[in-house]
Amino acid sequence: MTTVTVQGVSKHYGSLTALDGVDLEIGVGVTGLLGPNGAGKSTLLRCLATALGPDSGSIRVRGLDPAVPAQRTEVRRRIGYLPQNPGLYPNFTAYDLLDYVAVLKEVTDTRQRRAEVRRVLDEVELTDRAKTKVRKLSGGMRQRLGLAQALLGDPELLILDEPTVGLDPEQRMLFRALISRIGECRTVLLSTHQTEDVGALCERVVVMSGGRVVFEGSPRELAGVADGQVWLSESPPQGNTAYWRNADGLYRTVGQQPDGAEATRPSIEDGYLMLLGRAAIAEVVR
Repeated sequence: MTTVTVQGVSKHYGSLTALDGVDLEIGVGVTGLLGPNGAGKSTLLRCLATALGPDSGSIRVRGLDPAVPAQRTEVRRRIGYLPQNPGLYPNFTAYDLLDYVAVLKEVTDTRQRRAEVRRVLDEVELTDRAKTKVRKLSGGMRQRLGLAQALLGDPELLILDEPTVGLDPEQRMLFRALISRIGECRTVLLSTHQTEDVGALCERVVVMSGGRVVFEGSPRELAGVADGQVWLSESPPQGNTAYWRNADGLYRTVGQQPDGAEATRPSIEDGYLMLLGRAAIAEVVR
């Protein structure tokens, strides 16, 4: 079942085109959104979260149109949103912050609200930090608190913009387990620069570049974009070919075959780099 439908959505900031006729359908499960800086990912997520309105085109969430004020309110009731830089009041405790957000989400019954705050604190393993002020939480804990506020109300659509920033490996594992469970019956749209998160979590991946969708498919299909285009060699390639030295001491090249190199199995990152071209490869190896 389709949860979100995006048709011909464009958004401009002055002369800058952030979104250029985006078409997209998103259903239940976890969808990863990849793309370089400036690709339009955050702008798209803000439009889906009703924080921005598109200049043209349409968005529907469960058939509801956020451009219509009465329907926009209903859309917001169904959405949980973690922006890239969540504004968490530093002098609130973790509990008080979530309680405040729950009030904004119209959880007016005190007993119900307290139970919901405790539930999301437990989900992100911050129960023991409930009385700690936000400013005293580590970066990773603040990120988990941001995720907790997005989970309030058990939303049908969860929109996450770079949610693993600041998380250590153990916290990232916790995050993946949590999002995987949510994605079994809810729609999750996850913007990230971490291709390993996409491989671990996402049934579907969307790649954006220049404000447009340039790829939709499974992680395996994205890796397949680089079939026959990834090489390993014992010596660095000659010329201006972009490459990097891996943990085994071999030189990995995406694109044209260097002299003496042998083909190797492509990864999701290889497919992503091949799709976006030489500029993206150069960004990785810098």
